[in-house]
Amino acid sequence: MKKVVLLGASSQISQYLIPRLLSFPEIQLTLFSSHVQVLKKYQKTNNVTIIKGNWRNSDELVRAITGQDIVYLATSQFEKTNRLVVKSMKKVGGERLIVAGGLGIYDEVAGKFGEWNANMMGDYTIYKNAAAVIDNSGLNYTFLRMTWLYDQDGNEAFEIVPKGEPLKGTQVTRQAIAKLVTEIIQEPTKYSKQNIGVVEPDTEWDKPSFY
Repeated sequence: MKKVVLLGASSQISQYLIPRLLSFPEIQLTLFSSHVQVLKKYQKTNNVTIIKGNWRNSDELVRAITGQDIVYLATSQFEKTNRLVVKSMKKVGGERLIVAGGLGIYDEVAGKFGEWNANMMGDYTIYKNAAAVIDNSGLNYTFLRMTWLYDQDGNEAFEIVPKGEPLKGTQVTRQAIAKLVTEIIQEPTKYSKQNIGVVEPDTEWDKPSFY
């Protein structure tokens, strides 16, 4: 059994990620959320444990993370939350962490899209500080710098932009992110200790198509 906990299991990406993970009988899944009513349909599902909790509460985080092989964090934008997750993982001996994060934390968004993105996002300081907690955690993490997200059934296309390279792709589907996270969970050495950009191929425009 491979034990995986989703912190923020009611997130928009998680709605696609959970069914994917449940297709693998060897995965024992823990769904951690403050909005467990969204997860009711999984209450009687084999290999699923649902925990109502707040990721700003260290005791609840420790309870959820204890014994897990892989931790997925549904958002990276809160510095305090990131510190609590890192602290909790170290307390219980957890190591493998996958983080759904945002773009622009290294000022890597290029061209006219970069200008548009900066206008939309404003001051990046809080996002940079939050991401630095993960980068400096010493954990075996994969940080996903996802470009602008949208939903499109049947579109799971993505490509990886290594750290240090300009990020030009303007969009990527949540379905594609769920596919990528599943691949990493299935092969935990994939993108180990890396901070990677994730974009949809052939979307190097001035802004996402849905704006």
